[in-house]
Amino acid sequence: MRLRQIALVGKDLDAIREDVAAVLGLGEAYADPGVGKYGLRNQVWPIGDTFLEVVSPKQEGTTAGRLLEKRGGDGGYMAIFQADDLETARARIAAAGVRVVDQADRNGASFTHLHPKDVPGAIVSIDAMEPKARWEWGGPDWRSNVRTDVAVEIRGCEIRGDDPDAISNKWAAVLGCPREATAGGWRIAVEGGEIRFGAPRDGRGEGLAEFDVAVRDPVAVRGRAMARGCVDSSGAVVLCGTRIRLVPA
Repeated sequence: MRLRQIALVGKDLDAIREDVAAVLGLGEAYADPGVGKYGLRNQVWPIGDTFLEVVSPKQEGTTAGRLLEKRGGDGGYMAIFQADDLETARARIAAAGVRVVDQADRNGASFTHLHPKDVPGAIVSIDAMEPKARWEWGGPDWRSNVRTDVAVEIRGCEIRGDDPDAISNKWAAVLGCPREATAGGWRIAVEGGEIRFGAPRDGRGEGLAEFDVAVRDPVAVRGRAMARGCVDSSGAVVLCGTRIRLVPA
């Protein structure tokens, strides 16, 4: 099970797009027309062969819009995993009693979106691609948009909620990966990275609060962020209301 894409939600997609590209040194983004059925528009950037997406509501009554209201602004939205064996993963999801809110299999690209009340903290999607290196949501030409002189790949994320034990236990059951206790909560190792679970610390409640990006020069990236006003009072880089943990590549 690999964390292949992180999705954030924000109100001002144009402003967020400029900040993301400038701070992380990314190439061109892809606007996926498929998110229109959810009342959204988006931008998707490749970071190596992992992906960062920002979605923004374009109409009233969307799940993303309700999340913006609930959490008081921009923030984390989805964690999208790639499974080698989708049939087994879906059977595991059913056995865990988790509801599926949307699912599709088309032309070698499959997804399974899980109900966030059953798997708290983010909308989790379990996807599969044929061939494995493909990533449909990044667009047909995503490889030509890869820029890795600044950011190399996404390597993890942090989910926060009032009961990290119960939340991490549900994620472990869905992902089919063991969890382990840490000093601050729980951790699940996935291919190429980790998912961390802890208690809320920012007054915003449950959600995807942070994600990890491997970068070549963390000091330089933080400088880029400071120049654009994308650093919080603790010195952490923040994009679309979400902290970024800079990991040396």
